[in-house]
Amino acid sequence: MTINLPRASFASLLVEMKKKWQVSRDSDGIHRRAGHYALPGYESARRPGGATERLANLAHGVDGSATRCGTIRAVDAPRGKLYTEGVPRWYEHPDRPLEVDVAILPLLNDTGIDVYCYDPWASNRTLSAQLSEPLNIIGFPFGVTSGGALGIWVRGFIATDIALDSDDRPCFLVDSRTRSGQSGSPVIAFSPAGAATHVASGGLATLAHDLEEFFGVYSGRINEKSDLGIVWKAKVVCDIIDGKKQAIL
Repeated sequence: MTINLPRASFASLLVEMKKKWQVSRDSDGIHRRAGHYALPGYESARRPGGATERLANLAHGVDGSATRCGTIRAVDAPRGKLYTEGVPRWYEHPDRPLEVDVAILPLLNDTGIDVYCYDPWASNRTLSAQLSEPLNIIGFPFGVTSGGALGIWVRGFIATDIALDSDDRPCFLVDSRTRSGQSGSPVIAFSPAGAATHVASGGLATLAHDLEEFFGVYSGRINEKSDLGIVWKAKVVCDIIDGKKQAIL
C-alpha cells in the first residue's frame, strides 16, 4: 500500500533525552546550512543532572521517499550528545541567550539517514501569513507521535503581526491549543497540492504541488491559562547557527 505524506511530517523528529534508564521526550525541528542541526527544547537541554550521560536520541519513520512510503517504522538513532567532557555542545542566541528560548544542537552523525530540513534563510514567501490566518505546529504533545514516530500537526492562528516584534523580542504569538512536548517544534505555513490557498501577492491560487514555508520555532504558551503561544522567528535560528555561541551553564 502506498501512503502519501507531506514532506513536513518527516521534518519534525522526536527527541528523547536519556540518562541511564530515565527517558524524557521533547520535540524537535531540524535545519541545515553546511551541516545538520536539531532543536531540542531549550529547557530540556538545560535540565540539570547527569550532564555527561545525556544523549539526544532522534526517533523517526523513514522507509522510502518523503512523499510516498511503502513502510513506515520508528527508528532509535542516537545522533547528538548534549555535552562533551561536561561542556555544553548546543548553541544559544549570541546576543540574548537567556531571553531567546531556542537552543540548537549540531548533529554528530547523519550517516545513513535522509534529512528533511527547513531553510531558515529563505526570504521569498509564496503563502500568505497575515493576522488570523493559520500556521501549523508539527511536534509531539506529551510525547505522542503518529505512526512511525512522525509528528502531530496542530493548527494555530496568527495572533500578532509577524512583521512586528512581540514585546520587543524577535517573536510573534499564535492562538493554538498546544501542550507540553511541543517546545522546539517548527512552525510552518502549508498548502497541499490542488487546494486553493491565499498567497502573499494577494488573492487565491491553486498550486500543483505541496508547498511549505518555515516561519519559526514554537517554544510554549505565555502562561498555563492562555492558548497564546510564542513563536521565535526564523531569523533567530539563522542568528544562532551563524553565531555558534556555545552555552555557558
